[in-house]
Amino acid sequence: MHLEADLHTHTVASGHAFGTVRETALLAAQKRLKMIAVTDHGPAFPGGPGLPYFHHLRGVPGRICGVEVLKGVEANIIDADGRLDLPPDLLATLDLVVAGFHEGTGYQGGSVEQNTRAMIAAIHNPLVHVIAHPGNPLYPVETEKVVLAARALGCALEINNASLTLSRPGSGPRCEYLARLAARTGTLVSIASDTHNGFSVGDCEQAVLMAERAGIRPENVINSSAATVREFLQRARQRIRKIS
Repeated sequence: MHLEADLHTHTVASGHAFGTVRETALLAAQKRLKMIAVTDHGPAFPGGPGLPYFHHLRGVPGRICGVEVLKGVEANIIDADGRLDLPPDLLATLDLVVAGFHEGTGYQGGSVEQNTRAMIAAIHNPLVHVIAHPGNPLYPVETEKVVLAARALGCALEINNASLTLSRPGSGPRCEYLARLAARTGTLVSIASDTHNGFSVGDCEQAVLMAERAGIRPENVINSSAATVREFLQRARQRIRKIS
């Protein structure tokens, strides 16, 4: 399975990552990616950027080193009601909103039922496009309910390569189960590197293998091509207009 876009990348603005937007785009160009999304952590993450960063992010060029650059965020789910750490009016200005659980951001995790409620509430947020690393064992959820909610609402669930290689130990079995359910139900997924250094931008080999073994079809991978990403985001904008 070939991927043209990496929709989960971090820069020095996240406080614990390395490299700039330009450096990440240059490395992406060298790997022949056509698109990246800059998704630094939301302000609730320790050391993360404040709200002004996301206001000024809109000024970053939309194309750097020949690579299309989406301006986004990895927002933090901060309570059991699925609230995020950026206000809706600011989220609405961004190209891509990835949302997930992180330690030290307000919501420390609860029961499986509470975690499931929080994640599904985020899925119901029309401004959220992708749920980050939903297989994180620190925040166990009822995977079946999460997959069905994402399927119904057109939200993508992430298969995070870093979860399988570097971060969040123990994620593998949960991610594999989620991938199989996504394949069975036709739920959209995003396969992402979650790079924190730029050098691993686009490196999604383990996540791609997992998706292929699970039987996920390329047409259900939103970042299989840059055009597919644009179509996915266009559908998301149409859903927001219908709601409003």
